[in-house]
Amino acid sequence: MTYTASDADGHRAMALALRVGELLLGSGEATENVGGAMRRILEAYGMRHVEADVNLSAITLSHVPDDGRAATTAERRVRRRQPDYDRLIAVHTLVGEIASQGLSLGETQERLREITRRVKVYPDWLAVTALALISASAAVLIGGGPIVAAAAFVATVAGDRAGAWLARRGVPEFFQTALAASFGALVAVLLIWQDVAVQASAVVVGAVIALLPGRPLVAAVQDGIAGEYVTATARLTEIIFIVSAVISGIGSMLTLAVSLGVRITVDNVPAAPLTLAPPQLAGAIGVSLTFAVALLVPPRHLLPGAIGGGLIWTTFVLLVWNGAPAVVATALASAVIGLAGTAYARLVRVPATVFVIPAIGPLLPGSALYRGLLELSIGELSVGTLHLIEALSLALGIGAGVIVGAEMFRAFLGRDLARRIRPASRRTRGY
Repeated sequence: MTYTASDADGHRAMALALRVGELLLGSGEATENVGGAMRRILEAYGMRHVEADVNLSAITLSHVPDDGRAATTAERRVRRRQPDYDRLIAVHTLVGEIASQGLSLGETQERLREITRRVKVYPDWLAVTALALISASAAVLIGGGPIVAAAAFVATVAGDRAGAWLARRGVPEFFQTALAASFGALVAVLLIWQDVAVQASAVVVGAVIALLPGRPLVAAVQDGIAGEYVTATARLTEIIFIVSAVISGIGSMLTLAVSLGVRITVDNVPAAPLTLAPPQLAGAIGVSLTFAVALLVPPRHLLPGAIGGGLIWTTFVLLVWNGAPAVVATALASAVIGLAGTAYARLVRVPATVFVIPAIGPLLPGSALYRGLLELSIGELSVGTLHLIEALSLALGIGAGVIVGAEMFRAFLGRDLARRIRPASRRTRGY
């Protein structure tokens, strides 16, 4: 099958590739992989000399025939990015079949329609429950008991439903996130105000971990390392706004509580016990398992992601025990996950994101972020800023570590395969 951009079927092939790119990018795939998938599709249909330009909100394809005919350019906007790893796997499988089995355009379009119309792998109520269970598991991980876990669960459900209420009324997502984050702080403030003998601040930390943008963070670092600087910058901007919304919601509630005389001090902020005790291991595994459900990972792939949560926590604790600084231990533990997740993903032929992103959940810097916010709220500006910088460093360590692990695996695949995957890697030496 050989089409050109001037043929009707050539137009259909480009439209198909754009739709696939939109689904991949909207489901959480990195820019480099989106562009590669679109090029594979068009090459399978005989369309050479195609350039793909992918950014966070638009995908462009340009076909320049070598026989002198007019070039063709097509663009598709990506208006909503909602992680759906079940759909991500299905689209990647379809791309592989197009390249290896030579599916006709009609067959491919029908398969793509089935993928877009398929029912979600989990009902909406389970996705909301999973998000709340991330908070509850994180609260257990940092030393909270059953009461704290239950409070974190309720706060997250309430915050999510309040955010959904705003969404139905067209309120921007920034304010949805800020409102959702404020509920975690509100519940913690109420527990402290009533002198309940629990680690109330663990409620906030759990809520923060459920809202932190782990998936965009890894994708931003991956895009930057791959040379996709425009998209990497856009993703970092998105992350800044998400984190700013979380900071706004929690910071506003803490400032109000302090002004009303609620006794909130830095001593109230818990940190995860650096142990491999059953509660911490169960909390780490629980965070990754529920994170995977919230990302709509199919049931058959839930267990590897949950095991990854236990592995990253165990590696992190062992490194800290042996004297590694927290940032270094975070990066190295994430690199282990990046390497193991990429190797396993290649074995079962699914995107590595499906395993890696849920696994990093236990190391997301919820405690450092909350401590920095609290110190800013009580007037300790310099110390609070340092803790916010620490949280940022930990987050970047996670992203960089994951990508380093994945690149280590890629480096051993062989030169020819690496160049085929990333031809631009040999373009320059940085000058």
